[in-house]
Amino acid sequence: MNYKQLGKRIKEERLKKNLTQEQLAEAVEISSVYVSHIESGSAKASLKTLVGICNALGITPDFVLYDSLYKSREYINDEIANLLKDCSEDSLRLIAKLIKAVLEEQGGQKNKP
Repeated sequence: MNYKQLGKRIKEERLKKNLTQEQLAEAVEISSVYVSHIESGSAKASLKTLVGICNALGITPDFVLYDSLYKSREYINDEIANLLKDCSEDSLRLIAKLIKAVLEEQGGQKNKP
């Protein structure tokens, strides 16, 4: 498991929500020093703590554990959907053309997982 990446994702989400380490720690009922150690990858969060952090940040555990989940197809589909949700119709058409071009270049979808 890549604890540095896990911590990095937690920190990024905390900052997106404009929360301090102290505020997150209070919401999860842990110390801010422990939050700091988790974010730096120097401490391993228990399952209870990880779920608490995810709940406080409004994210799912699979998001922070992405590197450890063998890049599940469902996660990738969700990630693509999130990237596309605010695109204009013109942008979506362009993206669809790019995807088709990539797939044609690769000879179709031969490498489906």
